[in-house]
Amino acid sequence: MSHNSPAIIIKNLHKRYNGSDVEALKGINLTIKAGEFYGILGPNAAGKTTLISLICGLFRPTDGTIAIDHQVPGNHTIEVKKIIGLVPQEIALFASLTVRENISYFGQMHGLFGKILNDTVSYLLERLQLKNQAGKLIKECSGGIRRRVNLASGMVHNPEILVLDEPTVGVDPQSRNLIFEYLEELNHKGTTILYTTHYMNEAEELCTTISIIDDGLVIATGNPADLIGQYGDCNDLGELFLKLTGKALRE
Repeated sequence: MSHNSPAIIIKNLHKRYNGSDVEALKGINLTIKAGEFYGILGPNAAGKTTLISLICGLFRPTDGTIAIDHQVPGNHTIEVKKIIGLVPQEIALFASLTVRENISYFGQMHGLFGKILNDTVSYLLERLQLKNQAGKLIKECSGGIRRRVNLASGMVHNPEILVLDEPTVGVDPQSRNLIFEYLEELNHKGTTILYTTHYMNEAEELCTTISIIDDGLVIATGNPADLIGQYGDCNDLGELFLKLTGKALRE
């Protein structure tokens, strides 16, 4: 995947869940270039997690297409799974396995074995400051440690595209800082990162491009600083977000 060529092209994407009379996504169009740090922002229930789930092939769209490195997830699931790493919002780990065992398990699921698996797991334990907790059961770990193990497990196979759904919810400032440093390092090395968050300061700091989604539609796309500049009365992304999505509370 060469730099600046599209990593993900989304056209007219619709999703209606069974039994719902409202569409979760109402026609999303996005192009995410290789090497971008791309933020998907939106209030609760705007459609962020639905969009991420469709990109990763967990659900099928009701209508529209998603091409990942020119492949469609439904048709080329195995190839697409090699390219994509997903770090879900919910902690998706085995409570009764240790930190090291969890990361190793997900490595094996992606076809890593032997020395390559051991070296990769050891590197991630070191890099995400989990070495001292390697033998600890997940159920005995703090929220910050679980978040870092969740991250390591989602990208143990060194994917070209890393998809993170609210990866810093409920995390202490030190863990958050460490996660950011690591993600920026990965991005500098060429990993395309797709990131959903409702922390506007995170997106402003990290993302090269953002799309704001509300009510299943994209309402703004661009570089964070450029978007803020377009609205002279907004000083930061948080103010811009409220201006575009309104101040009404979301359930």
